Amino acid sequence: MSRKIVVGITQGDSNGIGYEVIIKALSDARMLDMCVPVVYGCSRTFGMYRKLVPETEQITTNIINSASEARPKHVNIVNAVPDSLAVDVGQPTFDGARAAIIALKAAVADVKANFLDAIVTAPFSKHTIAQTEFSFPGHTEYLINEFGVEDGLMFLCADNLRVGVVTNHLPLSKVSSAITKEVLMSKIRLMNHSLIRDFGVVRPKIAVLGLNPHAGDGGSLGTEEIDTIIPAIRESNVENILAFGPYSPDGFFATNTQYKFDAVLAMYHDQGLIPFKALAFDKGVNFTAGLPIVRTSPDHGTAFEIAGKSMANPGPMISAIYTAIDICNNRDNYDEMSANPLEIKHFEGPKHERTILPE
Repeated sequence: MSRKIVVGITQGDSNGIGYEVIIKALSDARMLDMCVPVVYGCSRTFGMYRKLVPETEQITTNIINSASEARPKHVNIVNAVPDSLAVDVGQPTFDGARAAIIALKAAVADVKANFLDAIVTAPFSKHTIAQTEFSFPGHTEYLINEFGVEDGLMFLCADNLRVGVVTNHLPLSKVSSAITKEVLMSKIRLMNHSLIRDFGVVRPKIAVLGLNPHAGDGGSLGTEEIDTIIPAIRESNVENILAFGPYSPDGFFATNTQYKFDAVLAMYHDQGLIPFKALAFDKGVNFTAGLPIVRTSPDHGTAFEIAGKSMANPGPMISAIYTAIDICNNRDNYDEMSANPLEIKHFEGPKHERTILPE
């Protein structure tokens, strides 16, 4: 590593397992060798949850106002969330959701100020978030809007398994109409570029799943494959992107075909996330491709039912932090290798007055 990555970690819902998995992940001294962690939340709440995880007494904390004050070898805490917001462990509440939003916005402000290299977001409840002023269904949609990019990709990662989705948090009844050739092309391009820059894949191979059972079965079970998906795949091939398909989702994962590709593009949320979580739940990471900043998240929810019981598995949070570090380093390497080593300068020679010779 050429530099120590500064990673902002948002607390998520105060009443879920966010603090527990954060504390467990950062209790390993090796984590502090890899990065400078900055937790966005409330130091009082951090201390309360820390008492529920007795094996983490060795954590050294540093209370700061922003990530610009972060110190290496410490768990830095930005007191973004006021103490007045109540904590009711295991219960979905307005205050718990509000705290998650405040922490997220504070981290975004610091990453925009170039105080952070990456953001790792602990989970919040989409149901309780919907009752606040937060007008987005999830972190992914909020960050896409906040950073003003035209499109983003929800990209689930675990070792050599990567699954992206065309539609994110969208009701199933709206999925078909949301999948257009233009949308598909945008997602394929994003996935291809992310595999190259973020994951260091030289010549990515992308598998595209169908929407209908058996990928439409030649049109007898739906025509979206014929009308939309196949034309998008062909156009991406013209752009020199190695996209293949459409594949029938059930047989695709059942035969481990996913490991023959660098990534898989699913049409909707559950089509991609159900097999992904079945195969990699303990270490799954949600990465938002297409953003100018690096954002990852553990691929699980708030788990209110086990909050405060010291039962939460920190594996996905650990993987999310490590993935954020890896992607930052991969981007640094890619940008350095692809930069023009010689700046082109236009040189104008000395100006001479024109001499007119006599005839």
